[in-house]
Amino acid sequence: MSESVRVDVWIWSVRLVKTRSLAAAACRGGHVRVNGERAKPALALKPGDEVRVRQEGRERVVVVKQLIRKRVGAPVAVECYVDNSPPPPPREAVAPAGIRDRGTGRPTKRDRREMDRLRGLEASRRAAAASAEPRG
Repeated sequence: MSESVRVDVWIWSVRLVKTRSLAAAACRGGHVRVNGERAKPALALKPGDEVRVRQEGRERVVVVKQLIRKRVGAPVAVECYVDNSPPPPPREAVAPAGIRDRGTGRPTKRDRREMDRLRGLEASRRAAAASAEPRG
């Protein structure tokens, strides 16, 4: 096709990110690396470059096989790169915390604190309460 394509356009075209503006923002934020170096949105890609995109706590490692400028369907997009990403971590099978029996009524303050503790919200509630206290 062409000799080079902007990195933000390419990662959007091959569906590594949802929108072009998210691709540019990821580049500006340092979440995209090309051949180990931080990439600005306008960096020119070539076939054979290694692109690392960090998103949602996971890093995607792809090697550019083909350059494209227009966004294409997923089956075509997969043919444009070699995915060397590590497999995603397994999801933990955790029982949902705080599910109450039907008809038990409104939770008491003690019940609510227990549910928050199980959900891991205890510290965030304390921080919110501390910031809401009047200072003076």
